[in-house]
Amino acid sequence: MQHDAIAVIDFGGQYAHLIATKVRRHGVLAEIRQPEDPNEMFEPYRGIIISGSPALASHGEDSDYNKGIYDLDVPILGFCFGHQEIAQHYGGRVVHGGRQWGRTDLHLSGAHALFKGLDRVQPVWMSHYDSVTEVGPDFVELAWSATTADGPGHRFAAIGSDSLRRYGFQFHPEVDDTVHGDEMIANFVLDICGCEPSWTIEAFMAEEMERIRAQVGDRSVFLLASGGVDSTVAATLLTRALGPDRVDLLHVDNGLMRLDESAQVLEFFAGLGLGSHVHFVDASDRFLEALDGLIEPEAKRRAIGDTFIDVFRDQASLLGIEDHLLGQGTIYPDTIETGGTKRADTIKTHHNRVPIIDELIAQGRVIEPLKELYKVEVRELGEKLGIPHELVWRHPFPGPGLGVRCLCGDGRGDRTGLEEIRPAVERAALDFGFDAILLPIRSVGVKADLRAYEHPVLLSGAGDWNRLLEAAAVLTADVPGINRCIWNLDEGAPDVALPLRATMTRDRLDLLRRADHAVMEGLRRHGLYDAIWQCPTVLIPLDLRGDGGELVVVRPVYSKRAMTAAPVELPQPLLDEIRERVLGLDGVSGLALDITSKPPGTIEWE
Repeated sequence: MQHDAIAVIDFGGQYAHLIATKVRRHGVLAEIRQPEDPNEMFEPYRGIIISGSPALASHGEDSDYNKGIYDLDVPILGFCFGHQEIAQHYGGRVVHGGRQWGRTDLHLSGAHALFKGLDRVQPVWMSHYDSVTEVGPDFVELAWSATTADGPGHRFAAIGSDSLRRYGFQFHPEVDDTVHGDEMIANFVLDICGCEPSWTIEAFMAEEMERIRAQVGDRSVFLLASGGVDSTVAATLLTRALGPDRVDLLHVDNGLMRLDESAQVLEFFAGLGLGSHVHFVDASDRFLEALDGLIEPEAKRRAIGDTFIDVFRDQASLLGIEDHLLGQGTIYPDTIETGGTKRADTIKTHHNRVPIIDELIAQGRVIEPLKELYKVEVRELGEKLGIPHELVWRHPFPGPGLGVRCLCGDGRGDRTGLEEIRPAVERAALDFGFDAILLPIRSVGVKADLRAYEHPVLLSGAGDWNRLLEAAAVLTADVPGINRCIWNLDEGAPDVALPLRATMTRDRLDLLRRADHAVMEGLRRHGLYDAIWQCPTVLIPLDLRGDGGELVVVRPVYSKRAMTAAPVELPQPLLDEIRERVLGLDGVSGLALDITSKPPGTIEWE
């Protein structure tokens, strides 16, 4: 018997659970299934969506899944890799080429139920290396993208067979940058699959509280509570499910917090009525000792994650609660970016997904009530739980804190491959009227669901916002080895960026705290704090003036689920204020604005 539910096949990209989230937002239950699951596990569903993947369909990667699903009498829709697999299975052709990432225009070939109510040209989000170049005899082209003077430039961006009820989108309708992706998903789920809405966040909350009680049993929970949105909602949900006497919170000042943040967090928890169950420890010396001399981002993340657990265990021992379960506010992007599903690539290791945490999870010692949710759902849940607006809508702050915003270096920099790509970078930048220098460092990015640890480019010169974004898009798409562009906010164009030897020290962290505080206060004064999703301020050991100071980069972005993000244009008065306050700090030699979308640049630099 079929139920009003959709199966989402998770091929390990960043997007499977986001697809499920979008389906649920239309009131329809969506459940994650694995590619190897047998047909009988798919029989209860009214439809199937196949997610994207880091795998290359053109090379036969990940081709050993259960293809018996194509024999099922239910509609199937594939996104990106799923689109390519559907095309190949039914006689089409996929080649390695025609890569696209970022926003592009989708041109509909004509009317179709999948695009009901939509205009003929749709802004959509691409992130792929492979492309469909031919379709089988039962299929037609529903849309193309990237038009040229001669017509369609990228064919078969959407395909379909109404007789087979098989469809594919090369783009990602599940991300918010595909402006009408929600409507496309709704058209498939509600009209083509015939599902009736029945799922709500209230139903999830009730079911999750039952799961918490079942997992915890007669034990209690000790939660690492940073004061961020995720840990605050997790603490409130656990307390609501188990009662306040069975939930203890530990707030750790790791020395990597923002200015006066620990004091604010303790005040927040007191306001929520959790103060009597909050334990506090200043472990900043311990974290700085663990980070001493570390430069490589993944090594820093692991050191921070391991130290959190060491501190947690020590505090649990002091309090006599070693048998408590470890509670964490882990959300789904943390798991995916750490390569936490079978096929996901490791973009960056989150502090709550280091090996010691994996061991505790295997032992059944960890409870993570939000692990299936994205930030927007966590916030919706927080509001349902009655958490004040100012707490629910705080800007996300990474678990490792300023540890991943304070970059370190050995003084030599990383110039690998720079000379080979320098002419292409300078030529492309000049075409848009900018000077450009390649920075001898690397930052983390993501391209086609894969980790990209590549060089940033600093652009200098006046230009309108759209031209800056266009230049960044061309550089990151057309020049190999580039995943990030930043725009120089200082006067003049620097001739060189000199690498500095810099490790994690209190002095550098204090400098970053002051710069971050100036930026955040500026956003609040100009009424932009609530409009912006997140605004990391990053300290980079590069000297642009020859005075030994460091480069500060500000990264304001719009997002909803952190899987994609778009850079924000800040008004000139705010830029002037930030320039005056940040460049006036001792130890700062340059200031830039990150103008990179995600993908290809992750929101955080490390």
